[in-house]
Amino acid sequence: MIGANDAGQRLDKFLTKAYPNLPQSMLYKSIRKKDIKLNGKRCEISTRLQEGDMLSMYLKDEFFQQEPKEYDFLKAPNKLNIVYEDENLMLLDKQPGLIVHPDETYHFDSLIARIQHYLYNKGEFFPEAENSFAPALINRIDRNTGGIVMAAKNAETLRIMNEKVKLREMQKIYLCIVCGRMEQTEAILEGFLEKNEKQNRVYISSRPSPGAKSIRTKYRVLEERRFGKAIYSLLEVELLTGRTHQIRAHLASIGHPLAGDGKYGTNEKNKQIGFRYQALYSYRLKFLFTTPAESLSYLDGKEFQAKEVWFLKEFSHWEPLLSKRRPLA
Repeated sequence: MIGANDAGQRLDKFLTKAYPNLPQSMLYKSIRKKDIKLNGKRCEISTRLQEGDMLSMYLKDEFFQQEPKEYDFLKAPNKLNIVYEDENLMLLDKQPGLIVHPDETYHFDSLIARIQHYLYNKGEFFPEAENSFAPALINRIDRNTGGIVMAAKNAETLRIMNEKVKLREMQKIYLCIVCGRMEQTEAILEGFLEKNEKQNRVYISSRPSPGAKSIRTKYRVLEERRFGKAIYSLLEVELLTGRTHQIRAHLASIGHPLAGDGKYGTNEKNKQIGFRYQALYSYRLKFLFTTPAESLSYLDGKEFQAKEVWFLKEFSHWEPLLSKRRPLA
């Protein structure tokens, strides 16, 4: 029987995930020959599954056999900084240095693995009972950036929130420390960003070019302080577009790289202050729904904030300048 987390998927996509031993050619042939039926009737590969549907499969046992499962996520620490949690959604305060998804350096620890471990121990995630769904991240941030990351506990929440991210129906505010004194206390920066996949970095220009995407970055200066002979500014930044490395590269392109940023920053200044990570934190999130949110409508208008931003304590110890400060909301 099709459960809530499997509903809405195409039949062929569901079968591919639920029965990895079933070859694609055999899958399509079985549907065509009616060896796979939906609610006792012939079905199409593009049929959308609904909760409560009955799937009948008349196939050899070998296609259903699976090796005993060992869950890698149980090898990850069961440690999370939870900003908010309900039956559908989790907001986590990810610390810099932790990857959100497994990559080539993965050794059983990532944010998503920790979330799945936590929900498994809590009795809210049963891998044995799921055919094709596991708790998943709705957004991601860089390994060396800290801040709020959203996770969905069920397929409906993942679908709705992915659409909200796409429609930009949420406000994400960042804090960062940049090198130098900003020319304006607040402004909207505009430019064009081009991504270089091989170098894993982006390049910013003031003019459009093939493959480049337009970007808009809004900032306001909160405070200025001196470390040694150098001046640094604490900024609150809002992404008006959401591109890879946008804040880091955009501010660096106007001569104000982030403190501690090894990719877009200045090595000399980074060594001076000794930050292990770039001083960037996704510290505030607000849901601003303008289209129906279905079962998640209760989140509209709610705002959440990370409790601690690691570099604020460091910044507060630096020498203050006699300049206008903006209150941190």
